[in-house]
Amino acid sequence: MLPGPRPPRVPPPLRVLPLLLCLLLAGCGGRPPAGAAEQDVRRAVADWSRVPPERLAGIPLEDWAYEVASVHRDGVRASVQARLRYRLAGYDAAPADSERALELARDDGTWRVRSDRPAPGALPQLWDQGAVTVVRGAHALVLGSAGQGTLAEVAAEADRAVPAVSGAWPRPWAGRVVVLVPGSLELMAQLLGRPAEAYRGLGAVTTGRVGAGTGPADRVVINPEGYAELSGPGRRVVLTHEVTHVATRAATTATTPLWLSEGFADWAAYRGTSSTPEQAAPALARAVRRGELPAGLPPAEAFAFGGDPDAVARAYEGAWLACRLIAGRWGEAALVDLYERAGREPWPTALEEALGVDPAELTKAWQEELRAELG
Repeated sequence: MLPGPRPPRVPPPLRVLPLLLCLLLAGCGGRPPAGAAEQDVRRAVADWSRVPPERLAGIPLEDWAYEVASVHRDGVRASVQARLRYRLAGYDAAPADSERALELARDDGTWRVRSDRPAPGALPQLWDQGAVTVVRGAHALVLGSAGQGTLAEVAAEADRAVPAVSGAWPRPWAGRVVVLVPGSLELMAQLLGRPAEAYRGLGAVTTGRVGAGTGPADRVVINPEGYAELSGPGRRVVLTHEVTHVATRAATTATTPLWLSEGFADWAAYRGTSSTPEQAAPALARAVRRGELPAGLPPAEAFAFGGDPDAVARAYEGAWLACRLIAGRWGEAALVDLYERAGREPWPTALEEALGVDPAELTKAWQEELRAELG
């Protein structure tokens, strides 16, 4: 008799299980799959970043978190691209962020962060430049690498600037300001991502995006070299000017004429002082006496730094005198109304609604004012 067909052989279950485990582990050597290794690195970053570093303990940081974007693992080392998000408690309405590059090493089976730097091409944070001292004022938070006394003087000046700005801009705003004081002009330029020459001679600048009402608080960044050269009244004007930009940021858009934005900030800074047009607008006064009356209100490109300093000075002075004219002839409330309208309406419409004139009429009135005040 011929034998019948044999039934298929079924491996014992205990022999199948090790095979499946080897396949799941991508080899019987016990190495975890790439995904698990990446998760270990991500978990290490999350554990390391639960609280800010101890060296930043004096800075009022909250909502501190690193969001990992990518992980590159090479044996016992790993590189991580991440986005740091944080708030300055009591100052930032929304998180500030920073692109970071982390380096990790595996030691005794545990991943540890060995370095945290700005990602290539990203702007550094103030604390990337060294130790940070913190001084709190009534309306200001000052962070910097200068001595406690210098930062306290800046905080006192900022505390005077905030109420002055609130008087000139009677609209809701935070009523507080963050001031950064880097250690040098070069370090200031690094924070802002531009060449140092762009800021030489300036006392301070303001960061922030126009119309960013829901964005983080602006930072006023001091140029320690330019600021040190200013007189007491000069420092007051500079800080009040920059704080005005912070206050008006949400009302400022891409359609707001730059001369109105800069002129209003200077108007707020000089408001209530005894400075005369002759004293506060010397470059423009010299031009008017030479018969060089401006043909129109300063265009945006006239405010670009790096060119002729005298031309830039004339642009700022002319913008201030235009806002001074509007406040004096139509009233301060009309100037504020014009500023708000200019950020949301076409310029001719904003002028007509706020002042009842057209652009040509405003320009003519301004030119007449320049002749009368500076001629």
